[in-house]
Amino acid sequence: MTAKVTKLEAADDARRFRDVASVVTGLEPSYPVYCLRPEILQETARRFISLFPGTVLYAVKCNPNPLVLKALYDGGIRHFDTASLAEIAQVAETFTDCASYFMHPVKARPVIKAAHQIYGVRHYVVDHENELRKVLDETGGEDITVVVRIDTPPDADTLYHLAEKFGCSQDEAVDLLKDADRAGCKTGLAFHVGSQCRNPDAYRKALGLVGSVIEKAGMKLSCVDVGGGFPADYANMKSPPIEDFMEAIREGVKQIALCPTTELMAEPGRALVATGSSLLMQVQLRKENRLYVNDGVYGSLSEMVAGGLELPSRLIRADGEPSSETQAFSLNGPTCDSYDVLPGTFELPADAREGDWIEVDRIGAYSNSNATNFNGFCPETFVEVFDEGPGAKL
Repeated sequence: MTAKVTKLEAADDARRFRDVASVVTGLEPSYPVYCLRPEILQETARRFISLFPGTVLYAVKCNPNPLVLKALYDGGIRHFDTASLAEIAQVAETFTDCASYFMHPVKARPVIKAAHQIYGVRHYVVDHENELRKVLDETGGEDITVVVRIDTPPDADTLYHLAEKFGCSQDEAVDLLKDADRAGCKTGLAFHVGSQCRNPDAYRKALGLVGSVIEKAGMKLSCVDVGGGFPADYANMKSPPIEDFMEAIREGVKQIALCPTTELMAEPGRALVATGSSLLMQVQLRKENRLYVNDGVYGSLSEMVAGGLELPSRLIRADGEPSSETQAFSLNGPTCDSYDVLPGTFELPADAREGDWIEVDRIGAYSNSNATNFNGFCPETFVEVFDEGPGAKL
């Protein structure tokens, strides 16, 4: 049984199914299908909002699909971390009661102007004096908040250290805060400990750096943004509970005696959406222990290479039960590039064959947002399902 969702929920012809097995029998798809679980997305958003002591901004870049944004909205998200004019426009045109925050440290002048004049964006991140000048020139500096992003040291338990590209020193941050304040702007500080950070103490240490900058600047701030980086669990990468991260943030805030009027913000992406989506692929050919499937490194699964993530999976067969005996298979993507082979192996039924489907779970983060159309293969079908994926027991 299927039902179309409204245009507000998705621009494409999205459908709802009881479970992934129903997607297989109902569509018999020969193309990759993203299976979104809106109830999981909603509950994850509600939980994060209830635990974080401040304002939660969803990082749109992590998964911008309209169905995902709608589910997060239904879970209480009203603020969005955006990195481009396209993301800002998407939020503004979808939700009339939500706000975008321009958190990319490098922005084109026309984009700053359009974000300010057309979409009413009032928060802008900078990490250099020339970027501050661009923001002031294009906005006039009136009724905006300039958020200065500071550098953070690498952490061994962080998958991607983002401060190698962005973030200024403490002394530079002091100067930027003072310059923004003299221009009549509200001011704030931000940091990002890196994507998939599994060390709660990294946030406490970073807040200590924020405290040092505040002390040197001698200013009261409008906001402090602890960034993103909040992790999700994968088959080979378990993380402390989210409560541990919130406690570390609370301790860090207490240690720096943050002004009670200062708004605390966070930019979760992965932690909100990773568990809310799986990918349904079809086997197109078997060569001994090698399965050739219709999605791969150039499509939805680039993070398996870039981040070394291991994703839970299961095989689904429409016309009977697969073997209870299993073996390790390598999965080969659909493109003609020999690089398009997923790392490691997948333990699947030994009689896996052409026409079977493989559901790969926990791909809600940086999957469809990273996908290319190399060789003409572009995963773009989304459905909603209401069962648990193979990663539910991680």
